[in-house]
Order: sequence, then structure tokens, then C-alpha cells
Amino acid sequence: MRYTDEVIEDVRERNDIVDVISQYVKLQKRGSNYFGLCPFHNEKSPSFSVSRDKQMYYCFGCGKGGNVYTFLMEYENYSFQEAIKALADRAGVKLPEAEYSREEREEQDKRSRLLEINKQAALYYYSRLHSPAGQAGLRYLEGRGLSAETMRSFGLGYADKYSNDLYQFFKKKGYSDGILKESGLFHVDEKRGFSDKFWNRVMFPIMDANSRVIGFGGRVMGDGKPKYLNSPETPVFDKSRNLYGLNVARRTRRKNFIICEGYMDVISMHQAGYTNAVASLGTALTSQQCSLMSRFTKQVLVIYDMDGAGVKAALRAIPMLRTAGLSTKVVNLRPHKDPDEFIKAEGAEAFEQRLEEAENSFLFMVRMTEQNYDMNDPGERSRFFHEVAAMLLEIEDEIERNSYTEAIARKYHIEQNMLVSQINREALKGVGRTEIRPPKNTDARRQKAAMAAAPADKEQKLMLTWIAGQPGLLERLKDYLSPADFTNPMYREVAEMVWEQGAKGKISPAAIINHFEDSAQQTEAASLFNTDITLDSPADRKKALFDVLCRMKRQSIDKRADELDPADMQGFMKIMDERKKLDQLRARGLPENIFS
Repeated sequence: MRYTDEVIEDVRERNDIVDVISQYVKLQKRGSNYFGLCPFHNEKSPSFSVSRDKQMYYCFGCGKGGNVYTFLMEYENYSFQEAIKALADRAGVKLPEAEYSREEREEQDKRSRLLEINKQAALYYYSRLHSPAGQAGLRYLEGRGLSAETMRSFGLGYADKYSNDLYQFFKKKGYSDGILKESGLFHVDEKRGFSDKFWNRVMFPIMDANSRVIGFGGRVMGDGKPKYLNSPETPVFDKSRNLYGLNVARRTRRKNFIICEGYMDVISMHQAGYTNAVASLGTALTSQQCSLMSRFTKQVLVIYDMDGAGVKAALRAIPMLRTAGLSTKVVNLRPHKDPDEFIKAEGAEAFEQRLEEAENSFLFMVRMTEQNYDMNDPGERSRFFHEVAAMLLEIEDEIERNSYTEAIARKYHIEQNMLVSQINREALKGVGRTEIRPPKNTDARRQKAAMAAAPADKEQKLMLTWIAGQPGLLERLKDYLSPADFTNPMYREVAEMVWEQGAKGKISPAAIINHFEDSAQQTEAASLFNTDITLDSPADRKKALFDVLCRMKRQSIDKRADELDPADMQGFMKIMDERKKLDQLRARGLPENIFS
């Protein structure tokens, strides 16, 4: 048994979705909605929409959508029970005791068992590191200058040379093959059965922000490939939404975070006292990880290897960090490769000095751009300033943009008014900053989605979006349309709830989403209230509504006619009557005040 609908709605209504999502995503108001970069996929142009009126979110890029519960379940990887408890705590609501349904108990039990398996695996690897079999791993870590306390603090371990030790360990504890397969710790072969995914590797447990082990990274001993191997994604591990070392860094007293490249960089820095260091998990930094950092700090120092790949990674990361609302600086460690090497060679005091001298990230980007041009060649110098002008245009805050314009003009000995003029010319060409707005129906992604959906489904989605967003429209359409006219079974179910809510005076898409427990159904339900087309005038809106209404009625009548028993004369007469009414509707049109 779940919490009652009244409790679920009370908690949801006490947590404004814009306020909640603003803690994770930088939002800007455009019209009646708020927009930002989607936390569920990487993108450069904001297509993630949050509606305060509907109390829901929807991404026009990837199609993710839902209410405040759905967001926490997607972003934090919470179960529904965890999400409602978190939101109840946030709103100061005391929850009644609730009994779990069988499905909820099974899902919660699976997550708990996976977390317990990861914890047990971490303890197993740690014990192996300090056994005779783990001496190669221990020597490697000691050779990297790590103390016993640091190894213990990070739970570092060792995966044996034998490829089924961990599997045998868990089988002796009575774990089933089914749950072990889902843990991501094993390879499964139809002929050979189970074998350990990690072997002959130094092991780095990956913990979430609450210090629960959710996955592992392993560094091979010797020259094996790959050098580093990470856990695959599992029900408890999504590498794009977690950061290595965050469980410690979130409690740091330092004023910023330091983002670096790998496990050893983070561990070495923590050992040197820089407990604010974190790293992405075997992939390039993601917008989700930037949003995650913004929950705990306002400034990030970027320390990547200063080789070509490291510079490229920094240039990619800086705009994402800025978009997440984080001020950013870049630390130069040359001539050393990484923090570990620098600290060993020059000490913590010199490292601290480099942090203090960190370069403004925008000026770093300009300096890296300069390296692509021969500044002694007038033509190349001119092209450099054109590119810099386009970069300046991307800075939305006018005061900040003017400050950078002045600094660059001074540094590169160019008249500031000339640079300003070039920025204006770039703006006229449409280069640089673009308004944050939901993509119009001409957007390629929307076109692709529209083509993928059946025409009837698209029209039914449009109708539900219009009804939910236009107070009073449902009352004016009641003589023409009913839930029975929605031929898609799920859409009909949603329409019935819309009609029921409308009769009570308030349509709440967020409450409707709560009726669906499956995440795919929640996403589909969210899309029903976020399918729109761009219409410039009331006449266009009325014509579009009329066209959609007529097509829906025709499709509904045709479907029922196809399903009609040939001997059902009464049903046949009813169909004929409905066709006649549709012809009359087409002849007279809709009232002029349909949208008023």
C-alpha cells in the first residue's frame, strides 16, 4: 500500500517545482516558464522547460518529463518512497507510516541488496590488498606515496589475479546469480558462466554523496588493457551523475571545489589537505556533474593535464560550469603534468600558490584561442578578434561582457570601441548568444519526434496540452469532445482524469502524473501536456484547434465504426448521427470566443 493520494498531493503541493529544480539546474524565466540546460543529457542550447503553472518539467530535447517526484527519482536515482520522504523533510511535513506494495518492496529490496553487494565487495577488495595476494597492489599504492590512513579513508583495495574469487565469495554468502548479474561486478558467458569483471587491479570504490559504495574503478597492474576499467551503469550507479570524492568534498571548509582528471589526482590532493578535490568518472565532464557541484559550491578550479587533450577537456568543461552558475578558474601546473607530480616535486606551499594564481577561465579560453593564430600576420590577427568578439557575445550579463571587453582591449592593444563594434556586427549576423526558449516546431529534434509519433497521437497530445494550459477551454469544448474521442488508450485514461479535474475547477498535470508508477508512463504522460505548435495570432490558434478537433472526431468515429458488429443496427444509427453532427460542426465552425 502506498501513501494515500491526499498525502502525496499535500507533499507535492508544498514543494514548488521551480524552487526544487533550481537547486539542481540554473533556470532563467522566459515567458510563463523557466528554461535551462537539461540535467539528463548533454546539450548546448537550453531545451529543459519547467512550468510553475503546471508544476511539471519537460525536456524538448530528450523527452524526459514529469513532476517534482519524477525529477528527484531521475536526478537522485531515488525510489518513489525516498523522493516523497526527501520532499516531506524539505517542506516540514510529518509522513504517516506507510506499507509498501509488493512491487515497491521488491524494487527497494533490490536497491538495498545491490548497495550491500557493493559494500561487501569493497570490504573484500580492501582485505585482499592487505593480504599476501595483494602485495603487488600495495607496493604500487605505496610507490605513489599514499599513506595507510589515506588507503583506509578511500577504501582502496585489490582484485586478485584469479578471475572468479569475488564470485565464489558471494556464492558462499548465498547471493543469487540474478542479483549478482545486476551488480555490474561480473562478466556472464553462456558457456563459461560467471567470472569477475575486475582482476589483477588496484580497486577504487566509487561512493555517492551519502558515502554509499555504488561502483568501482580498477587500475590494472602491469601493461594490461584497458589501463583503467570502471563499473558499468547499474540501478544504483550512473557515472554521469556522480563525482569521485564528492562524499568528502561536500563537507570541505574550503571556498571552492577543484575538478581534476582521475582517481589518483583526487586521492593525492586529499592526502595533501585539499579535501575539496573531485573528478569525473572515466568520461568527460557532464552538465549533470556541473549541476551536482553547484549544489555545494559557487566556484570551481579546473586542474587538467596541460597537454593537448587536457586543454581540450578544459575548454569543453568551462562553458558547462559557467552555465551551471559556477565561477571558474584554470590552474596552470606547468612544467608538471598533474597535481600529484607537482606536489611531490614542489610541495604543498608552492601548490597553494598556483591555486591563488589561477587564471580567469574566460581569459584562459581567449589565450588558448590566440594560439591558433599568427598574431604578427594582420589578417590572422583580424580573424582572432572576430572569434573573440563572438565569444564575448556569448556572455549574457552586459556589465560582465563590458569588463571582459575592456580587459581584452587593454591586453591585446586594440581600441575598445572597435571591439564593441565587432561584437555588434556579430550580433547582427546571429552569431553568439541565443535566447533561451523552447524550440519551435521547426526545430529538427521536434520535427523528428513529430514524425516518429502517429498523426492521431500528435493531435491528441496537442488537444490535452491546450486544455491543460487554457483555463475555461474544457468547458467550451464539452459539447464537441469527450474522453471517448481519444483513441490512444493511455491518452484516454489521462483525458478522463482531465475531465474529472476540470469538473472540480482545476486541472493539475502534476497530479495526473502521480497516477502512473512506471517511469516510462510518467514521461509519456508529461509529454501530453508539453506538445505544442507555434501560432502567431488568435485566428491561427482557432483554426488549429478546429482542425485538430475535427480530425480527432473523425478518427474516433471511424475507429468505433471499424469495431462495430455488422448486426448492431442501433450502433450503426448512432455512428451515422455522429457523422452528421461532425458535418454540421465543419459547416458552422467554432464560436468566436472559444479561447476567451
